[in-house]
Amino acid sequence: MRITREWSMPNHNTFSIKPIRDFIGDVPSHSLDPFARYSELAAITNDLNPDCPTNYNMDAHDFLKTFRDEWADMILFDPPYSLRQLKECYDGLGVAMTQHESKHFFSDLKNEISRITKPGGIVISFGWNTVGIGKSRGFEIEDILLVSHGGIHNDTICMKERKL
Repeated sequence: MRITREWSMPNHNTFSIKPIRDFIGDVPSHSLDPFARYSELAAITNDLNPDCPTNYNMDAHDFLKTFRDEWADMILFDPPYSLRQLKECYDGLGVAMTQHESKHFFSDLKNEISRITKPGGIVISFGWNTVGIGKSRGFEIEDILLVSHGGIHNDTICMKERKL
């Protein structure tokens, strides 16, 4: 496992941050992004917000359930980084999240991501921790990139995992 650290200005559009874009590298044709916002990197994009120019505007969990087992070569997983951000995002779109939904939100997504990633496939996760998809779901960490944004901003932690 390799760990590197870079510095870059923060941006709400994660993939427009140069060290992060470089970390992602080439994106294969069987790729998807369930929280794409304005990114067009993945072949199939989704965002709950209907104002985002994505292929689909669905709840991320429902979007992931539409794919067959072991379909994806790469998944870009850039969800809201905390339950507070998640609630703000959904509430801002007029979608109420129950306590049950928010409690299981991330684990339900990771279970679906594990199901649809091919053996040897890559998941690149972004957030404030290195939990990722996880060893218990059959993934191994290959690379971690810490992107410092300075000042009072949290680092963005980027983690590349391969499905065994």
